[in-house]
Amino acid sequence: MATTPVNTQSTWVVYIILASDNSLYTGICTDLDRRFNEHANGQGAKYFRGRTPLRVCFQENHPDRSTASKREWQIKRLSRTEKLRLIDLREE
Repeated sequence: MATTPVNTQSTWVVYIILASDNSLYTGICTDLDRRFNEHANGQGAKYFRGRTPLRVCFQENHPDRSTASKREWQIKRLSRTEKLRLIDLREE
């Protein structure tokens, strides 16, 4: 019986989305396009009930869920000013 190989090389993405109320949402996923569409269609985080995701303004790749989760936690602890500075550094 043949087995289907498991993709152990999936990349995890830490992302920040700018919302319609000018707030910043931070999350992780393996497929950023799919996840953004879930947020936009009300199938993602409860955070987007009453808000609309406008655009991904930051993304950072990580080799595994553990490192992505740790980075997400670091970013969530930043102040808004620090997050905006992080976003600005990536857009240059």
